[in-house]
Amino acid sequence: MSLIECYADPAAAAIACGDEILRHLNAAVAERGRATLAISGGSTPKLMFQFFAQARHDWTRVHLYWVDERRVPLDDPRSNYKLAFDAWLAHVSIGSVHRVLTELGGSEAARRYDEELQAAGPFDVIHRGMGADGHTASLFPGDPLITDRVHFAAAAPGTPPRVTMLRAVLEAARWTAVLTAGADKAAMLDQVLHAPYDPLKYPAQIAAQDPAAATWFVDKSAHPC
Repeated sequence: MSLIECYADPAAAAIACGDEILRHLNAAVAERGRATLAISGGSTPKLMFQFFAQARHDWTRVHLYWVDERRVPLDDPRSNYKLAFDAWLAHVSIGSVHRVLTELGGSEAARRYDEELQAAGPFDVIHRGMGADGHTASLFPGDPLITDRVHFAAAAPGTPPRVTMLRAVLEAARWTAVLTAGADKAAMLDQVLHAPYDPLKYPAQIAAQDPAAATWFVDKSAHPC
């Protein structure tokens, strides 16, 4: 059974998730001298990024990556990089930023990102979300990419198209934080948490059911507290 922490509203869930991420990053720095973090986009993560910007935290030993990215210009409002930069990165000094080079096109951006992810080794923390359809990263129900456990990144379809981390990276993370809020997620969240393991049907189940290695941060509209 997954470890679920339920909060009154999206802001409370986002802050709690952020606080726990900081704790895991500090532990990684203490043990290995550096920490690796991968983040996702969305309105609730934006609240967490704003918390990061205000936190008294030493980011200089953190290497930052993205779970997925839309292939749009860096100044496009749909860019996950822009979201994190505006809310957080513009206000801190961080060790290293490894964005997806979307300007290179899908296949080349994915190839370059795959190389970077392989060099990074197992991530200390991967932060993910879940869509109302059960997708996570840019892995959607029924997508053949879900069965790929060899590559670390791939170009993914969509409007706009994307580049996404793959299962090999997600499953190797030392700790996973899944931040999910909103009544529109409630029905799917119940299925993801309680249905038999079937990542082709429920991609959000990937690396998110082991309470020792993953925690769900949700609000009461998405899951009963």
